[in-house]
Amino acid sequence: MSARVLPVRRPNGLRVLDAFCCAGGMAMGFHLAGFEVVGVDINPQPNYPFEFHQGDAIEYIRDRGHEFDLGHGSPPCQLYTPLNAYNHKVYPDLIDPTRAAFEAVGLPYVLENVEAAAAKLRDPAMLCGPMFDLNVYRHRVFETNWPLATPQHPAHIERCTRNGYLPTPHKPFMTITGGAHSRAWQNAACDAMNMPWIKVPAGGDIKRGIREVCEAIPPAYSQWIGHAFLTSRTLEVAA
Repeated sequence: MSARVLPVRRPNGLRVLDAFCCAGGMAMGFHLAGFEVVGVDINPQPNYPFEFHQGDAIEYIRDRGHEFDLGHGSPPCQLYTPLNAYNHKVYPDLIDPTRAAFEAVGLPYVLENVEAAAAKLRDPAMLCGPMFDLNVYRHRVFETNWPLATPQHPAHIERCTRNGYLPTPHKPFMTITGGAHSRAWQNAACDAMNMPWIKVPAGGDIKRGIREVCEAIPPAYSQWIGHAFLTSRTLEVAA
């Protein structure tokens, strides 16, 4: 049986700092779990749906992390993606500095990255789309400094379309990675991950939209994590 997330938001009075926030996939899940969300990113994020600050994410954690109840960081993943084995570009390695910043302010945290970065993370948990009834296999790994259980991982039995192609009845799952894709593909990818606020309208910035959806984490992942954190916090208080 796949995990189910709660459809109704009930504010919990806690704040989460969303570092390297991009367009807010993780942010929306934390919001649905009841958190007040504040995002920070080095680049402008005009489609971010909550309070946003442009600036260096690690500096923001060090300066203001103490104001939050939970921290989330998604440092750039390009260094670890399989594609970089071929293009050999230079990308920043910010997992260790992000962890150090959270630890310096004593903040419970979540560190996210692609599956290929698992060796850089401490005992990471892995989440996948079918755990949440999503039509995408999108493995992402998460390090926390508090207990995080994961749902049962369903077998990968559905077929995927090739990257850039729309889903079909015979291949209902999407492959969502970068490329020169169409607006229809971008909108379908948003549907697959339940991120309607970044859909590109007719005449909109398709390059930005493709980048946003290809870098995103489905909100269902962070909604699950947010509820798990609340459970962990409740058990800690009870003990």
